[in-house]
Amino acid sequence: MAEHVLVIGAGRGIGLEVTKRWAARGDVVFAATRSPSRELFKVAADFPSVRVCTVDLTDEETIAVLAAEIGKHTSQLHRVLITAGVLHGEGFGPERKLEELELEAMQRVFAVNAFGPILVAKHLRGLLKHKDRCVFATISARVGSIEDNKKGGWYAYRASKAAQNQFSRTLAIEFGRRAANCIVLSLHPGTVNTDLSKPFQRFVPPHKLFSVERAAGQLIDIIDGATPKDSGSFIAWDGSPIPW
Repeated sequence: MAEHVLVIGAGRGIGLEVTKRWAARGDVVFAATRSPSRELFKVAADFPSVRVCTVDLTDEETIAVLAAEIGKHTSQLHRVLITAGVLHGEGFGPERKLEELELEAMQRVFAVNAFGPILVAKHLRGLLKHKDRCVFATISARVGSIEDNKKGGWYAYRASKAAQNQFSRTLAIEFGRRAANCIVLSLHPGTVNTDLSKPFQRFVPPHKLFSVERAAGQLIDIIDGATPKDSGSFIAWDGSPIPW
């Protein structure tokens, strides 16, 4: 039976690949991104069950509009995956030392990585509260682990992912009371060959640099296999737990 799913960040990378795979197995996919790509429209042409939507995680009004649009087509979502995130952009990148910290850049990173996903949960809550199993998953990163931080640097990205993890953990506790069938996950995909990691790939051993196809498959396996006891967990690409 077809399920209704949402991918935010569907225009490229992991999000685009997950959209293809979920559509190929018959799901109705709401594929959301800030700027829909040519590749995403091609997927939508190949799979009529894919509905291309727009959303900007830094603009709560667009999140509310997305939720309302989905609500016109279904009363429940079975899976939500948020792959959108920011590490660097025009005029800013991960900080190596205190002198490089800039408020505007930090606010941008937090708005996308931390605030955006939890605002999505806020507006989708009615679509996640139902009798069927559902999963609300966000792409986090191992560098968001405070315990695992041995090298320092990357202040805004590390802190925004730690905040994202805390939001997810807190959401899992609330959903345990209000949407008991919804499993909340923070997922670390490993280092994936995407635009986000491209400037830093020279430091990554070849066997630890994953293709988008491999990363998407691993994440889907985790989402498919998750049980209620996993809700609120921070999980790596291989299924192992990551310390907070």
